[in-house]
Amino acid sequence: MTRKVLLVDDDAAVREALGQTLDLNDFDAITAGSFVAAKDHITADFSGVILSDLRMPGRDGFHLLDYAHGVDAELPVILLTGEGDIPMAVKAMGQGAFDFLEKPCAPTHLTSVLDRALHTRTLVLENRRLKTQLESGDAAARILFGTSPQADALRDRTRSVAPTEAEVLIAGPPGCGFTKVAEVIHLMSHRAQGPFVKRPCAGLTPAALTEIAQGAEGGTLYLDEPSALPEASQYALLELLEHDSPCRIVCGGTADLSELAGKGAFLPDLFYRLDVMRVRIPSLAERPEDIPVLFRHYVSQAAEQAGIEAPEPSPDTLAGLMAQDWPGNARSLMSAAMRFVLGMPEDVTEAGNLGLAEQMAQVERSLLIAALGRHNGKASAAAEGLKLPRKTFYDKLARYGIRPDDYRR
Repeated sequence: MTRKVLLVDDDAAVREALGQTLDLNDFDAITAGSFVAAKDHITADFSGVILSDLRMPGRDGFHLLDYAHGVDAELPVILLTGEGDIPMAVKAMGQGAFDFLEKPCAPTHLTSVLDRALHTRTLVLENRRLKTQLESGDAAARILFGTSPQADALRDRTRSVAPTEAEVLIAGPPGCGFTKVAEVIHLMSHRAQGPFVKRPCAGLTPAALTEIAQGAEGGTLYLDEPSALPEASQYALLELLEHDSPCRIVCGGTADLSELAGKGAFLPDLFYRLDVMRVRIPSLAERPEDIPVLFRHYVSQAAEQAGIEAPEPSPDTLAGLMAQDWPGNARSLMSAAMRFVLGMPEDVTEAGNLGLAEQMAQVERSLLIAALGRHNGKASAAAEGLKLPRKTFYDKLARYGIRPDDYRR
């Protein structure tokens, strides 16, 4: 539980003494000598409580109480009162103050009231978090489809990086759905209520980058294909990241930024700054068992857009889809789903001209390739993962002309 206390008192000696008392009792004290100095700390997601003197020159404790409750009606404000201020303190309680303490206050009583207020604040914030989670559901499960181990790993990785607030670099093959993963990271972060802005990097000027970042303030800015950023904009992005960007930066693309940085084609300092958290999206060729799940989902979406009933793909259609490599990944599978919905199944898959044996052979080949991809080209581990004897596995590799070394990363 957080132990943060915003202490506001215009008397420097009192402020210092109370601050020391808070520190000695393991509270995290933030001190301010006036309302003006304190107000920037008062936010709806402030995880602590406020302890403020009632009488202060200019804007007093009543003003602070009104301001705090205007920001968050459930933010506990405890008022410190002098001997003659008890009637005023009682009035403040009627206006929503959490409690009042008379100066001088015994440390044990002070810490007891603060502990009670902090416990209340923690419960309020936790209830809000649970409500938001309930309303939004699990964005990773809702948006990132698939039943394969790779899909599970992608969802788990996305969930783990989302709340960190760190920069994220999403890597993967063309058409794999960078924007979807970036959106899930945004929705599962503390910035979910802020804007989610996405922009391509090609031709993005420093001035435009600054303007877009300001527009995404409090939220997430997704930049697509950072390798296409002009050199001047790379420096501008690095400057933005090093001087408290107003938004979280998430980048995604197919280019290997590490290789480009090594060749001098991308700013190395920017690469290291962007590569704090990495998420890799697996290709469809690595997880053919996800293709039927994804295809049915895309068919449903396409049918809804077209205003017609979604047709059910046949087993032959699904087998033919699984037998293809899908170099365009999710994007090309979406296009195939649209053609299928519009009554052009001959354009969806080549399986219609193949017999059952040929279809099964293509599916088997894709599963072997997927296993090698999962295990970084290690044939023995891939064979074990498929529960095949090693000799049988190698015989199948030879039959289909598959070389394990081609799948080492």
